[in-house]
Amino acid sequence: MAALKYSRQRESIKQYLATTYDHPTADMVYLHVKEEFPSISLGTVYRNLNLLADMGEAIKIATPNGGDRFDGRTNPHNHFLCTKCGKVIDLDMEDISHINETAAKNFDGIIESHSIIFYGTCADCIEKS
Repeated sequence: MAALKYSRQRESIKQYLATTYDHPTADMVYLHVKEEFPSISLGTVYRNLNLLADMGEAIKIATPNGGDRFDGRTNPHNHFLCTKCGKVIDLDMEDISHINETAAKNFDGIIESHSIIFYGTCADCIEKS
């Protein structure tokens, strides 16, 4: 595979993901990066976000109500999705990597990783109700 050409726009997207904990959608990233690069297109943001995810420099979080979210924190961790407001939150908890071995006992193949999203109501939504 050929070396990837450096892109200031991609670097800006990556930097934004590294400094936010909001797990933004592509639209949210676009609005932020557009401040620095007014002529950037939404398509360019989508392509670069997917490229960063493919390269392991970002995590793509598929949500059931549409709108993939992106995370610049690439170390293994889990997520919580509020079913009321749609907020995605990092869920720091004890290591559950043993789940791969548990799953492998029931699967005729090789399990390399897992992605877990917990669902419920966030503290902000509980407080509002």
